[in-house]
Amino acid sequence: MRIDLHTHSYVSDGTDAPAALVADAARAGLDVVALTDHDTTAGWDEAAAAAREHGVVLVPGMELSCRAGGTSVHLLSYLHDPEDAALLAEAEETRGSRLRRAHRMVELLAADLDITWADVEAQTEPGTTVGRPHVADALVALGHVPDRSAAFATLLAAGSPYYVPHHAPDAVRAVELVRAAGGVPVLAHPRASERGAVVPEAVIRRMVDAGLAGLEVDHRDHTGSQREHLRGLAQSLGLLVTGSSDYHGAGKPNLLGENLTSPDVLQAIEDQGRRKVVRP
Repeated sequence: MRIDLHTHSYVSDGTDAPAALVADAARAGLDVVALTDHDTTAGWDEAAAAAREHGVVLVPGMELSCRAGGTSVHLLSYLHDPEDAALLAEAEETRGSRLRRAHRMVELLAADLDITWADVEAQTEPGTTVGRPHVADALVALGHVPDRSAAFATLLAAGSPYYVPHHAPDAVRAVELVRAAGGVPVLAHPRASERGAVVPEAVIRRMVDAGLAGLEVDHRDHTGSQREHLRGLAQSLGLLVTGSSDYHGAGKPNLLGENLTSPDVLQAIEDQGRRKVVRP
């Protein structure tokens, strides 16, 4: 069984519609795919319908943007109640802050570069949560950078004069919110050092005390030695180990199914989650 537990549609910062993403997952030979758009569950219904059509099991999820001090943290939530008031309010505040941040960054960029908010909107679809990735796509379309990765490494990087922070909940609090909503929290790419500072192990241990269920170990942004270290850490802390693509469509080079999760781990996630997976 081929299981990929981390993908994004254009509802957040991917480039595929939820239904198209699921269809692509089927063509890629996946048996199970999770839709984990940033801070939103708006793509769940469309993805579920496509999953039934294409014979793929869908794991409804979400990737929450969090912080641990000054470090950015991404927390995957699987099978939570999408109408849980506390988690929904936090996700909505984060999305709103991200939109305001994107507007301000475009204002700052426009002082030195040819870019407008209309250029950013041209890179989105109806219902998209607009954020920094779409600013990056506009910069690519305008010829200021060669690709999205280059934009994030230069003009949109945290040390750039154009960078603006946004609201995000404390990582430990986010784990508590996910658990209270009946979800299963897994820390995404915890050693992706090329993205910036990584989550200290002391913070991971506090997240475990709050209910963290697992670590995303097999991810393209982890080296072999980092994966080995994370497996040992997961074993010592009694955590699940997942693997996934972090697929974004054309937005990133990641390929569906390039890293996978074992069936027994998926079963453990199902056993802990309040919602059920969507079966064909």
